[in-house]
Amino acid sequence: MNSNILKIVLIFSVAVFLSCSSSDDSNPPPEQRTYADVQADFQELDFQPGINDVSLVNTFGGEWFFRVIIPEGDLSSNPRPLVMTLHGAAGGSPDAHKTTACYAEPGFEAINPIIISPNGGTMDWLQFANQDLVLSLIDLAKDYLPVDDSKIVVNGYSNGGNGAWFYGETQPDLLSAAIPMASSYNTYNTQGNPRRMNIPMYVIHGELDELFPLEETQEWVEATQSVGSDVSLEVAPGLTHNEPCNYVQYLKNAATWLQNDVWN
Repeated sequence: MNSNILKIVLIFSVAVFLSCSSSDDSNPPPEQRTYADVQADFQELDFQPGINDVSLVNTFGGEWFFRVIIPEGDLSSNPRPLVMTLHGAAGGSPDAHKTTACYAEPGFEAINPIIISPNGGTMDWLQFANQDLVLSLIDLAKDYLPVDDSKIVVNGYSNGGNGAWFYGETQPDLLSAAIPMASSYNTYNTQGNPRRMNIPMYVIHGELDELFPLEETQEWVEATQSVGSDVSLEVAPGLTHNEPCNYVQYLKNAATWLQNDVWN
């Protein structure tokens, strides 16, 4: 670029900057929202026994939508397990987090937990914004709901199952177990060596899953088992990928596993 033209561009840029900087403060930028604000708003939510569909404005100014299911009865001296259940890919449906009756509610009935089901929008559960959502909701629940923080579990189906693997692998100090369903999660590192999972996992997979072949999930489970991971695989005979409500019995088996093998 000609040096005279470059000088003109730089002078113009500085002038624009100074002009913007010297403008009046009649429309100042909104005050930065903090996590303390989110905590205060969470405490104001009026959770009742049963289903609570609520939302919070997060620290980025966006809105989190999620469902919280509170067990019946006096929980003041009876803290409950917490199940974070992650829906499958839903194309951004505003109601994706409201499908708990399909498998999470009946599947975990025996442990009578608090269930939180967030809406992940169009993103997968590994992306930063959804990591912030999931981990913040667990943190808020631990602080302000009657949660037994030694019994926090992540569960999910399909894309949510991949999320269950991910949080189970990356948050071993926070979670006691992970229950991925109909998932696809490579347990090898970039050098081709299996990675070890540091919490127990109960993997549920349909025999006829046409989206995520069973053979692939079996290989990844066996690979991580070979380096000492406590990961079990239960195959659901005859089930395909797109019938999550038919996996209830297998999730009930996972709830029994939690009681007998993980929390015992």
